[in-house]
Amino acid sequence: MAQRKRPRKQTKAAQAWAARQRGSFLLGQRNALLLMVGILIIIIGYFLLGRGSITAAPLLLVLGYCVVVPLSIILWVKRPEDKQQTQQTGTGE
Repeated sequence: MAQRKRPRKQTKAAQAWAARQRGSFLLGQRNALLLMVGILIIIIGYFLLGRGSITAAPLLLVLGYCVVVPLSIILWVKRPEDKQQTQQTGTGE
């Protein structure tokens, strides 16, 4: 008969991380807004490209794809619950 494997014990930090990740959106509000702005810039760029623009459309597309969207993903903005958690644990910056 096969033996059951006991689940590994998680550290407190791993438990807090897992609890925070369940049902939560990884990007903060500012990041999501920046992502939406980037998508809007890309849509406007494609619209201008369809109308025949050879200067503004490529600039907007490059700005959207290479600057705004990556920044919205890369920039990590602490959410209010992150700030409260670091204050409670005492491991702030």
